[in-house]
Amino acid sequence: MADNEQKAMQLVADAEKKLRSAQGFLGQLFGGSSKVEEACELYTRAANMFKMAKKWSAAGSAFCEAASLHQKIDSRHNAASCYVDAGNCYKKSDPLEAVNCLLKAIEIYTDMGRFTIAAKHHVTVAEIFENEIADIEKAVSHYEQAADYFKGEESSSSANKCLLNVAKYAAQLEQYDKAIEIYEQVGTSSMESSLLKYSAKDHFFKAALCHMCVDVLNAQHAVNRYEEMCPSFSDSRECKLLKTLIEKLEEQDLDGFTDAVKEYDSISRLDQWYTNMLLRIKKTVQENPDLR
Repeated sequence: MADNEQKAMQLVADAEKKLRSAQGFLGQLFGGSSKVEEACELYTRAANMFKMAKKWSAAGSAFCEAASLHQKIDSRHNAASCYVDAGNCYKKSDPLEAVNCLLKAIEIYTDMGRFTIAAKHHVTVAEIFENEIADIEKAVSHYEQAADYFKGEESSSSANKCLLNVAKYAAQLEQYDKAIEIYEQVGTSSMESSLLKYSAKDHFFKAALCHMCVDVLNAQHAVNRYEEMCPSFSDSRECKLLKTLIEKLEEQDLDGFTDAVKEYDSISRLDQWYTNMLLRIKKTVQENPDLR
């Protein structure tokens, strides 16, 4: 490991020497741009050596130097690739710096009209905010931007995956109208695909739970509408559960509400999002009896 780090440091020193010679009068006169290209290669080799030594910040810094030089000689694709490599290194040591590098790559890709790859990197940035930095609002913003780019490139499936993340967090942030709109939109589009039509019921199930957080009567109307729209929802255990929950809430039978959830969970395990939403519904009704 130490040997790789030493080699990397020597390569960085060599790259800096190349740049100094390129910046002098004679360097500019005799192949200054080729020396910059050689420095790019040396920085990239150094970055890979730093990676082998698991010196992630140093690797990220070397990739950034290479990216900056590639931009100076108008090699945009190589610059973007180096910024992505830098971001991947910084993810292991400095998440905010990883975001900065990936945003530089995204800027280059969007300028080149490469919107699909820009969208993929927006997803990566969203995941860093989601999992490493715990800034959900920024994560949502990048998922939305990714979805917008994917839509523009006719990648509906990828766009919907991003939108479902937006809906998940919108519901958690009590932005129920936004979550409902997305779940209904994705549910409706899923029905048009032979491969995805059976997943539509899950999206309508989540939309109905969001409705239930606001108003039980609205939830009832929504469930009736989803039954008419989607046969797989109408025949599902999810639809049966929703009808039972609505009935229990109207009867002010919160114990029955809990029992219905437990029975469903014993067969189809509910994940943390569902559990949180159902607890929120129960708590909201307890605190606001008029919602029943």
